[in-house]
Amino acid sequence: MWYRSASFVLDRQRVRNDPVPNPDTLSISPPPSSMADTLQNLNPKTNVSAYYQTRAAHHGVVTSDWLAQAQAAVGRSSEDEGMLRESDVGVAGGKAFSVIDEFNSWRKQPDLAEAVAAIRALAAVIRNSQATTMMELEIELKRASDSLKSSDTTSISLTASCDLFMRYVTRTSALEYEDFNSARSRLIERSEKFGEISYKARRIIAMLSQDFIFDGCTILVHGFSRVVLEVLKTAAQNKKLFRVLCTEGRPDRTGLRLSNELAKLDVPVKLLIDSAVAYSMDEVDMVFVGADGVVESGGIINMMGTYQIALVAHSMNKPVYVAAESYKFARLYPLDQKDMAPAPRPIDFGVPIPDKVEVETSARDYTPPQYLTLLFTDLGVLTPSVVSDELIQLYM
Repeated sequence: MWYRSASFVLDRQRVRNDPVPNPDTLSISPPPSSMADTLQNLNPKTNVSAYYQTRAAHHGVVTSDWLAQAQAAVGRSSEDEGMLRESDVGVAGGKAFSVIDEFNSWRKQPDLAEAVAAIRALAAVIRNSQATTMMELEIELKRASDSLKSSDTTSISLTASCDLFMRYVTRTSALEYEDFNSARSRLIERSEKFGEISYKARRIIAMLSQDFIFDGCTILVHGFSRVVLEVLKTAAQNKKLFRVLCTEGRPDRTGLRLSNELAKLDVPVKLLIDSAVAYSMDEVDMVFVGADGVVESGGIINMMGTYQIALVAHSMNKPVYVAAESYKFARLYPLDQKDMAPAPRPIDFGVPIPDKVEVETSARDYTPPQYLTLLFTDLGVLTPSVVSDELIQLYM
C-alpha cells in the first residue's frame, strides 16, 4: 500500500508539477566563507541518543530536491556537502551567530518543547542572515535546518518541525516577485507566526479534549508528556472529578515525574508498575498518551510500552486517545517495530549484567492506527485514517 502514502502522493505530484530548472540560466551567489567552519564537534557521538540525554522528543525524513538542483546550478562538487552542513553560522552586529547555540538557549526553558525551540532558532537564522538574495537566504536556512536535524537524528519532532517550518515560511511563489528586503520581512513575519502557532498548540489540544473527560472517570497515562499533563491540568482547573493511573515508565521513571505533577494539582493519582497495566485495565475508562511522532499511517511512535498498553486497551474495548501537536506529524511509514531509526537509552537493572546477556535498549515502539481511537491535535480532533490527508495538506 506504499503507493497510497502521503510521501508517494507528494513526490509524484512534485515530479509532475515542478519544472526542472536549466542550470545554464541560474546564478546563485554562495554565502560568505566566513560563515563556515565555526561549529565543530557540537554534538559528540555517544551510544545513547540525544533524546534520552536531554529528555526531549523525536525523527522523521522529508525529502526535497530543490537544494540539490541549486547546488548543481552553481557547479558545487559533492565534496562540498560536508562543509555545507557546518554553515549554520551567521554574523550579526559583529557577533557570530550559531543556530545550535540559539536552539540550546531556547531549549533551556523547561516548558518549551524541543520542536518549538528549533522553530524559534530557525526564525533567528532569518533575522540574523547576511544573505542578499532569496536563494542565498533559503539555502542558508536549509543548511541551518539540516544542522539542527543532524544534531539528534533520533528526534522525530525535531526533524518534522524543521521540515514544516521550511515548508511554511517558503511555500508561496509570490516572494519571487518582490524586492529582497520586503520578501525577507515577510519570511520573518511568517516564521514568528509559525512559532506562535506551535507554542499555542498544547493549549489548543487541552481545550479540545475536555469534552471527552467526564466526572468520575479513571484515566491511564504512560510516561511523561507535556501535552497530556496540560490536558489533565486543564480538566482539574475546570473542576472535573477524575482519577489517574500512572505507569512508572521504566527505565527512566518518567511516570514518577508525571505523578508528582498531578499530586501538586490535587488530582487523585495511583502509581503502577509497568507490568500491572493489564491487571488494572478493568478500572480504566480511557487511555491518554502523548507521541514522539505521528506517522503517515495514523499510528504513533512513542515511549516503549505504549504499544502493549494499546493492545490491552483494545482487547478490553477501552478508548486510546493520543495528544500530539501537528509539528510532530512526520513523513514516516514504519512497517513494523524494527522499521525505525534506533534510539537507545541507558538501562540500570540495579545488579550487574553478564557480558553474554544481551539487553534490549530500544527507547520507543510503534503503535499501529487500528489500536488508536482519536488523535487530539491543534488541527482538530482526528481519526487515525485522516492523518495521511493532513500530512499532505501540511507539506503541500
